[in-house]
Amino acid sequence: MLEFGRTSENFTLRARQLLHSPLETVFPFFADAANLEQLTPPFLSFQILTKPPIEMKVGALIDYRIKLRIIPLTWRTLISAWEPPHRFIDEQLRGPYTLWRHEHTFEAQGNSTLVIDHVDYKVFGGSPINALLVQPDLQRIFEFRRTELAKRFGG
Repeated sequence: MLEFGRTSENFTLRARQLLHSPLETVFPFFADAANLEQLTPPFLSFQILTKPPIEMKVGALIDYRIKLRIIPLTWRTLISAWEPPHRFIDEQLRGPYTLWRHEHTFEAQGNSTLVIDHVDYKVFGGSPINALLVQPDLQRIFEFRRTELAKRFGG
């Protein structure tokens, strides 16, 4: 399930996916920043710039390079919450958005794991740019991610 919405100030994206693997298997995959490349579609030309190993913890900084519609951009995120194996938050410090706050939540459901993403974001140009460019791209990115997670963990 993927939903887009809007609060008074921000756009929101919410995704939920039940993976047929236990929390003890799913969370460590997300806890390894290097795995983000596997969940990012090729059209973004995603590359992690931070040298491994990346220790995931509150205060960790991770630098990436992406290509948005032929425009190369750098992106820096801060891990602002780290509560393994149930939750973490990454926030953009520098990148293509005026705000990007992505909360990842993991709930054990027997031998399965419910993965919940909640993203609050803002874009230059507001609603018209979001509707024409940003939301369609985010939909493609999260659909790719959903497919890759289902292949890896079942669901």
